[in-house]
Amino acid sequence: MTRTPVRCIALSLLSLLAAAVAAEEGMWTFDNPPARQLKDKHGFEPTKQWLDRVRQASVRFMDGGSGAFVSQDGLVISNHHVGLGCIQNVSSAEHDYVKNGFYAETRAKEAACPGYEINVLVGIEDVSGRVLGAVTPRMSDQEAREARKTAITKIENDCNAASGLRCNVVKLYQGGEFHLYRYKKYTDVRLVFAPEQEIAFFGGDPDNFTFPRHDVDICLVRAYEDGRPAKPQSYLPFSATGVADGDLVFVSGNPGSTSRLYTQAQLELVRDVELPLSLEFVKRRLSVLREYSARGSEQARRAKAQVFNFENSQKALEGRLRALVDAKAMAAKAAEEKELRARVAGDAELKAVSGGAWATIEAAQKKAASRAAEEFLVSFAGSRLLQIAGQIVRYTAEVKKPNEQRLEEYIDSNLEILQNRLFSPAPLYDDLEEATLVSQLGAAVEKLGRSHPFVRAVLGEAGPAEVAKAAIAGTKLKDAAARRALVEGGPAAVAASTDSMIVLARRIDPLAREVRKFFEDEVEAPVTRAGEKVAQARFKVYGRTIPPDATFTLRLSYGTVAGFPAEGTTVPPFTTFHGMLDRSIAHAGKYPWALPPRWQEKKAGLKLETPLNFTSTNDIIGGNSGSPVIDRKGEFVGVVFDGNIQTLAWDYFFTDEQARCVSVDARGIAEALRGVYGADALVRELTTR
Repeated sequence: MTRTPVRCIALSLLSLLAAAVAAEEGMWTFDNPPARQLKDKHGFEPTKQWLDRVRQASVRFMDGGSGAFVSQDGLVISNHHVGLGCIQNVSSAEHDYVKNGFYAETRAKEAACPGYEINVLVGIEDVSGRVLGAVTPRMSDQEAREARKTAITKIENDCNAASGLRCNVVKLYQGGEFHLYRYKKYTDVRLVFAPEQEIAFFGGDPDNFTFPRHDVDICLVRAYEDGRPAKPQSYLPFSATGVADGDLVFVSGNPGSTSRLYTQAQLELVRDVELPLSLEFVKRRLSVLREYSARGSEQARRAKAQVFNFENSQKALEGRLRALVDAKAMAAKAAEEKELRARVAGDAELKAVSGGAWATIEAAQKKAASRAAEEFLVSFAGSRLLQIAGQIVRYTAEVKKPNEQRLEEYIDSNLEILQNRLFSPAPLYDDLEEATLVSQLGAAVEKLGRSHPFVRAVLGEAGPAEVAKAAIAGTKLKDAAARRALVEGGPAAVAASTDSMIVLARRIDPLAREVRKFFEDEVEAPVTRAGEKVAQARFKVYGRTIPPDATFTLRLSYGTVAGFPAEGTTVPPFTTFHGMLDRSIAHAGKYPWALPPRWQEKKAGLKLETPLNFTSTNDIIGGNSGSPVIDRKGEFVGVVFDGNIQTLAWDYFFTDEQARCVSVDARGIAEALRGVYGADALVRELTTR
């Protein structure tokens, strides 16, 4: 076979890349922004100062979601559904802020969000040499994994000890690079404003992942330091003019994860095994939550956040599955892989780097499929109280080990956030806990069988309902002080505890560890090492001219405000308050298109022509919820809250033919705050430069 020079391979594959770059694909890291594309396509050159200011204003919510500082006094904007956990936790039967909205007219009235943490990225360092250099060719896959883990743990802990920052080593390009991200942490987060959920999620599940939309999906919280409002290095002032059709806009947020660099075998596992299982469990949980909600208004209030999250998950999972069963799309992914593998096979240097990487990954996927149900079920899932008990059992055991030998979530650099969540005073409800735990244990019986070691250990001869009822009745873990006492008492206190949830978690722990070890050793270890080999070959072809998959770390995407073709016409990119009222009238004011009483009262005073939601071609994914939309000047013009149904394919491949990012317009936010809520002081804070 004739040897093909690497340069020729690069030219051939970069011709494929050029077609992709013509679309506005890319969740770019801040140390590698798409400068050339922006200059060539939009005549815009982001300066270091512009990038630094945007980065310093962008925040990550550690329980999922993004946001941005929008005032010099630590005010942060995000989505209502990102802040929903806080809104729910500060609510009660007497004060339902999810239903009725929340506004702290003074800072003294701002309500603490239990267990919340937000992060600001303050530094990025390439540590690829230290991580990849820890692995030698003679090591087994498992030895390589441990060597890599030891190196990462040392880097993170050394950074944390030296700086006091949150330090995370991030794997990029399927293991081709490793970067150290340093974050400033804020754990005193307080709720400032949230609209009624009916208006934040106007149109409900029927309108979810669609456009036109008419949602005020926002939430405002404030970060505090030492008991005072934080003074961020940067913030994004609200734009006075907003955006127009065709304008260049940026999204700066923390997309959760994508699988665009997955191999064909990995995508097939997701399509054939992981997504169907996920959907099955989501639908099961939704059924239980709806039955529970039907018991009464208070039960409906308690379950509302979970129902919202699971409904959203179901629709998202169904969209992703549709994307992967699209024969044309999968054929395109297969062709891309075939091209790369052919080029690698035709070049001795590239072939030596990649070896049998694709075959290794394919074999590991078959192993993963064989125990996929156990990965879902042999765990502490199904009950927040059981999750807490599992964390306590593991926490007390893991922290006694040398740092590099612990499970990843228990290394020193991760303990602060774990403690923040573990000791959160957020309310828990016995009847809701019992309902969801019964469902989870019932699923284990159905999927694994009565003879499975997990089912035998947890249920014995009893049924799911009997075990769940006893576990809930016999625990004191709803009390944060009881949790703290067990943690401070260490392994001896946990071993001696007769608390029913701790007893149950002790029985589950060794079984869950065995399943985890199987996936780490038999799936993760070989896939990670093989993925690194594929990445090295890919780097020889592409370099850093393509962005890495999303990793719930800060990324910058660019796009333009644009409508999209649908059903023989073009859907305009903007909606207004006029459209919201018209849609409510068209549905006779019935849920989920009902206007809350306050909106009914104040609608006559609104400037109905004000833009409310808009679409753009920005590349986003789950985790981008709450991300700021920014104009060329670096001003805030909107906040991402959704995508249309076509964006669900973006987990695996990008197209901007119809797929659009959907955002709340800054002008609509200001108009709602002024015209409906009388929050003039808040508007002044948002618009002050």
